[in-house]
Amino acid sequence: MLQGAAPRVFSGIQPTGIPHLGNYLGALQSWVKLQDEFSSVLYSIVDLHSITVPQDPRSLRESILDMTACLLACGIDPEKSVLFQQSQVPEHAELGWVLGCLTSMPRIRHLPQWKIKSQTQKSEGSVGLFTYPVLQTADILLYKSTHVPVGDDQLQHLELTQDTARIFNHRYGQFFPIPKTLTTTSKKIHSLRDPSAKMSKSDPQKLATVRLTDSPDEISLKFRKAVTDFTSEVTYDPEGRPGVSNLVAIHSAVTGLTPEDVVEQSRGLETAQYKLVVAEAVIEKLTPIRGEIQRLRADEGFLRVVLNQGAVRAREVAAPVYDAVCRLVGFR
Repeated sequence: MLQGAAPRVFSGIQPTGIPHLGNYLGALQSWVKLQDEFSSVLYSIVDLHSITVPQDPRSLRESILDMTACLLACGIDPEKSVLFQQSQVPEHAELGWVLGCLTSMPRIRHLPQWKIKSQTQKSEGSVGLFTYPVLQTADILLYKSTHVPVGDDQLQHLELTQDTARIFNHRYGQFFPIPKTLTTTSKKIHSLRDPSAKMSKSDPQKLATVRLTDSPDEISLKFRKAVTDFTSEVTYDPEGRPGVSNLVAIHSAVTGLTPEDVVEQSRGLETAQYKLVVAEAVIEKLTPIRGEIQRLRADEGFLRVVLNQGAVRAREVAAPVYDAVCRLVGFR
């Protein structure tokens, strides 16, 4: 990190579907806490990233507003952080081009997500899909971010950001801070139908994923159908009993209890009974969030004001940084 660089947090989320329980417990709760721990925090709805796979334009417009409502309902406060839509700040794409010219193709091919995502598409992956880690790097460096909350699956992308900052600094002089990883203690939440896989918005099994907008009845059904095993006792053994342990991890995360406390409180319950206990705890946690999402989503004008004001504030930071990059590179 550059000497004297002001602490600044940046993170982004794609507007591709309603966030699920894993998103909330794994990332969004941490985002809310970071607003009180850092004086400068930026959260972006990264719609440029979302079109690396085909999107229906009308659905994308709605999804951006859905995500805005969800983030606000979860506790993101526009007074404490800058919440904005990535495409409204053109410097993201402009800096992405500059940094792309400093990044080798073998370096990007080295990232496993290119192989994974390109293989899931019927045709060859697009240039945008191939280079989106460079845009992700630009997202972070554009604000001279010093800290980035990331999951395990994004660690290599942050390493690319760190390497790119060093390459730029070596060529043009010390300019970008080297951002640090912010790790959280949040437990990973797995699919209710396949406890070996992460909970995912794109899971084709409807009962696998609990979304923030699910009704109490939907949540209860999904937990009743959750995959466990043939042992009725409630224990926490992620390796030996991944299904039950996933329920314990969820119960722990929504109540703040340790897994050991959860197991102790559940002594004497059979797994089928315990599923209902976890469902009730999740319903209690998500019901006020669901209600706030519905309220906010009904006020589209307010959501657009939040995004527009956020874009203005983001550009106040981004524009001078990109202007300095242009001068260093020789554009001006």
